[in-house]
Amino acid sequence: EVQLQAWGGLVQAGGSLTLSCSVSGIRFESANIGWFRRQPGKHREGVSCISNGDGVTYHINSVKGRFSISSDGAKETVYLQMRSLEPDDTAIYYCAADPLQYVCSRYGLADFGSWGQGTQVTVSS
Repeated sequence: EVQLQAWGGLVQAGGSLTLSCSVSGIRFESANIGWFRRQPGKHREGVSCISNGDGVTYHINSVKGRFSISSDGAKETVYLQMRSLEPDDTAIYYCAADPLQYVCSRYGLADFGSWGQGTQVTVSS
């Protein structure tokens, strides 16, 4: 069973926040980890992902240059570093994992098989 836990928070516009996703139950060194979000009134969207097997990362255009993703194999944790946050980044953020390499590529994210519960990120103006 794959378990994913993530922690969010409250931050002012222009500020920074790092989300952490602790991963267990999957071979971490080859896993693909994705971050998704559901903004108020919108469908869930894929934000960023990292393919631990080959190091490929991906970010959607709206967060490029502001968000970065990294992976710590020793801690089996993936981080989403978010900078210059905007109120529009307010959402419930989910981390997800999948062993299949194609779900995270330089072109985007596909459907992931295992999901965390989600964590609220609120950016105040």
